[in-house]
Amino acid sequence: MLICLSASHKNAGFDMLERLSASADAAAGRIVDGHAALQGAVVVATCNRFEAYLDLATPEGESPVPIVHEAIRAVGDVAGLEPEELRSTFDFAHGNAVAGHLFSVASGLESVVVGEGEIAGQVRRSLERARDEGTTTPELERLFQRASQTSRTVKNRTGVGSAGRSLVRLALELASSRVADWGKARVLLVGTGQYAGASLAALRDRGANDVRVYSPSGRAARFARSHGIEAVSHAGYAVAAAAADVIITCTTADHHVVDRVLLAGGKATLASSHAAPTDAEASAVLAEFRAWCPVPGAARSARQLVVDLGMPRNVATDVVEVEGVELLDLETIRRHAPLEELGATEAARELVNSAARNFGAVGEELDLAPSVVALRSHVAGILDAEIERARGRGQGDPDGRVEQALRHMAGVLLHTPMVRSREFARSGEQRAWIEALDALFGVRADDAR
Repeated sequence: MLICLSASHKNAGFDMLERLSASADAAAGRIVDGHAALQGAVVVATCNRFEAYLDLATPEGESPVPIVHEAIRAVGDVAGLEPEELRSTFDFAHGNAVAGHLFSVASGLESVVVGEGEIAGQVRRSLERARDEGTTTPELERLFQRASQTSRTVKNRTGVGSAGRSLVRLALELASSRVADWGKARVLLVGTGQYAGASLAALRDRGANDVRVYSPSGRAARFARSHGIEAVSHAGYAVAAAAADVIITCTTADHHVVDRVLLAGGKATLASSHAAPTDAEASAVLAEFRAWCPVPGAARSARQLVVDLGMPRNVATDVVEVEGVELLDLETIRRHAPLEELGATEAARELVNSAARNFGAVGEELDLAPSVVALRSHVAGILDAEIERARGRGQGDPDGRVEQALRHMAGVLLHTPMVRSREFARSGEQRAWIEALDALFGVRADDAR
């Protein structure tokens, strides 16, 4: 049985999402270890959602609720949250509704910005991480692979996301009210992941050409080379941050990469940049700053905008205590998310719903597969036994035509039960077909060999 536990910008506070996101890497393993019936788990964590997709092995007729509670308790343990709080927050889906929800998420229909493109990659990487950790299952594999296919179909066949709207672009739209001319703005990008690449592309679309990148994990030089921009070293980071008109953070760091101390320290260094350096590190810092802004002590705009796209938060809220600094974070961005484009979204939801129905139908047919195999084995066994008995009695069939005819007849007789098995599966009546098989032929799924 598939289960989905979901907390998102629609039902959870930002603080809870931040704590869930910070612990996401450890959640799937803890979930699977929490109960023998929890066969697999894939966790999808983004800046606006935390979702756990579970594969449960529960006997028919047994309630999955106690097992789900164990999964929630495991999530709470790694996130430092009370299970009761999570139970009252998580949305719960099971069965075919899980496919509909994930397909909708992967297609960007549940995002802050409907149709945003980053989510499809995040869903795909969630499955890859589960594979690496050994927490996925064949059914979860099928679910997530179909979600990726559905998101591509939605992108190719509807107008959702066609304008390239994304969380990054929405953030820059909001930032544009504070930035008079992107062509003259000094921009510092903190982070080198997917959001950093999307941010750089969106900045260039707006005319920004004075962009540098810093990476807390030391990947700035490689990112800079591949994107044709300059990297900022650890030594030059505080100065570069203080000198920037706009700072955009988008790292997966579990700590603040921009705070009041950093900006205040950088500003103090800039204020004294007319003085001669006193040591090698100071010399490197000032040389780096002067390469970006050649006039010593050059004044940047009185206002400085810090855009925090990180989850958990990349920026400490105390940055606003530094004179002239304004913070634009995810909470603010999502409050300004545009309304859905109804026509395109309606078409996309129809595609998602159709894909979910097909996923469920195929899954139901797969559930009947062992019984179908058992029936085929039963008929083939009877046929082989009769052919051998005839041969033992000396009844010849020199050219094999009789055997061929008998096997053909067996295939004809099996055709109708096979067709009916698919019909029963699609109508949700697999149990009736299985029981009829047992009543008529005494065949059960565990009879297949």
